[in-house]
Amino acid sequence: MIEQLVEQIRARFAELEAQMSDPAVIADRERYAEVGREYRQLKAAYDLAAEYSTLRDDLEGARELLAEGEDEEMRAVVDEAPARLAELEEEIRLAMVERDPNDEKNVIVEIRAGTGGDEAALFAGDLYKMLTRYAELRGFSTEVLSQSPSEAGGFKEVTFEVRGDGAYSVYKFEGGTHRVQRVPETESQGRIHTSTATIAVLPEAEEVDVQVDPNDLQIDVYRSSGPGGQSVNTTDSAVRITHKPTGIVVSMQDEKSQLQNRDKAMRVLRARLLEKQIAEQQEAIASERKAQVGSGERAEKVRTYNFPQGRITDHRIKHTSHNLDGVLNGELEEFTNALSAEEKRRRLEAAAEG
Repeated sequence: MIEQLVEQIRARFAELEAQMSDPAVIADRERYAEVGREYRQLKAAYDLAAEYSTLRDDLEGARELLAEGEDEEMRAVVDEAPARLAELEEEIRLAMVERDPNDEKNVIVEIRAGTGGDEAALFAGDLYKMLTRYAELRGFSTEVLSQSPSEAGGFKEVTFEVRGDGAYSVYKFEGGTHRVQRVPETESQGRIHTSTATIAVLPEAEEVDVQVDPNDLQIDVYRSSGPGGQSVNTTDSAVRITHKPTGIVVSMQDEKSQLQNRDKAMRVLRARLLEKQIAEQQEAIASERKAQVGSGERAEKVRTYNFPQGRITDHRIKHTSHNLDGVLNGELEEFTNALSAEEKRRRLEAAAEG
């Protein structure tokens, strides 16, 4: 079974490599992008398949040489190779698990201060810095869509977009309730307070993903308001869009142009409608089996940041790191990789059951 899979991977990779240098494919931008995407997705599985084939051949050769007489180097290969081949089989199967269809999409991230007053808003600001810094480290770009700063610092809420190849595959694990345990600067007794902030991660929806009937929209325009309620603009540039069938409401006022605010509001609305569709589909799947890391509900506590102990724990996979400063500065790869591996394992189990 594994031999057949290895050959399929190597053959498909060779096909894609040939297509990448085919002038006809290069001339077709859409086709070239599609081939390039599949090539990048298959690269990890191809590297594992190549290692598997080389090690399998080395093992066969070592066994033949040992049949002719004892050799210390060959004996080491025969003793160690079978365990590594078994590991590679598992890694190859995981690498070939069907991906989430939204993995390649850009994302819209919404961070909201939860319980904890000013401290929750400061923590929301920390999470914003962490996630935007992570985007920088991965070569993604970010754009703030709307923000409501807190007077004490941080945010009551902030919505931003992350653009980059496979952004959703990275950021989807950040959705949920994040909890912080630390001594606030205003705390004179040195007591540790617990505060929360919620993160929602929405795959950005193209118009083809979500059909929005203009008749289903109620669009209101009004004047932007700043701190203390004073009007920022003298024109009605702020936009509120209500999607009547679902009751979803999106407001935007950060831009001076009504058109720009409307465009941003539509992007967020489409993303929220797509998220709703995905949640409904996952609910249907979850009634038969759990194929996701956690339930994906925003109310679920996903991670705790404990400042006194310099510790971060992800409750979904029971993974703990003591690199608190690094993680808050965007070094999230350790958690992303562990969560991604767990998701693949669950998908593999689900596929085997199906």
